[in-house]
Order: sequence, then structure tokens, then C-alpha cells
Amino acid sequence: MRTRLSVVVAAVGLLLATAPVWAHHAFAAEFDQNKPVKVRGAVVKWELTNPHSWIHMDVKGADGKAVTWMIEGASPNNLYRLGLTKESLPAGTDITVEGYQAKDGSTRAVGRNITFADGKKFFLGLTEAESGPK
Repeated sequence: MRTRLSVVVAAVGLLLATAPVWAHHAFAAEFDQNKPVKVRGAVVKWELTNPHSWIHMDVKGADGKAVTWMIEGASPNNLYRLGLTKESLPAGTDITVEGYQAKDGSTRAVGRNITFADGKKFFLGLTEAESGPK
């Protein structure tokens, strides 16, 4: 009885320990390297959360209406090391993001670069494996 309980507890422990690995995804699982995007718009919100950051931005569609895009970036720690802070993208900031669109065709993408209105450019800090091809 004790042995069986020990085995069950060990198995549950192993499953819980691997849960973060399941949660983290590869570029190819969600994004399509054959769908490069370049979107320009105004920042609505910037979420600095682990394991990845998210930029929410309003982009004008062909019909002139704003469409909200969600752009995935690197972890806050990586972005801080590259010079981006929580103050770098206040709401209303005009930016252009280059990246790759989600496989499902939604208004979601993984970002590679951000270009500010003044021409300043930042790498979004993802490794090549995370952000697709160059």
C-alpha cells in the first residue's frame, strides 16, 4: 500500500513539474513563417508578463476601422536588457511592428522588430527559434 502511494505521489509530482514545459510553445506551433506582417498603429496596452510580453495595438484596416492586434514579444527580463522598459510603450504611442501572423489568420502575431515614429528601432528580444526565420 505504501509503495503504491509513493508511486502515485511521484507520478503526480513529475506531471506537475513538466506543466511549464507544456505551456511554453515553439514558434511553429502558433505562427506561420509564410505569413510575414508589418502593422502600424497606436499602442493600446503593453503587458509585461512572463513568459512573453504582449503589445495590444489598434491598426487601421482597409475600411478605415481600427482592428486590435496582439503582438507577442520576449520576456520582460530580455526586453529590459535590450533597453525597453515599462515606460517605453505608453498608450497612444505610434509604432510599426514586423513579425509573423498566427497560423489561424487572427490578428495575432509574434513580433521581431518595433520601429517608433522617430525611426528608432528595437529588436523584440526573441531568439530565432522563437520568432521564426530572419
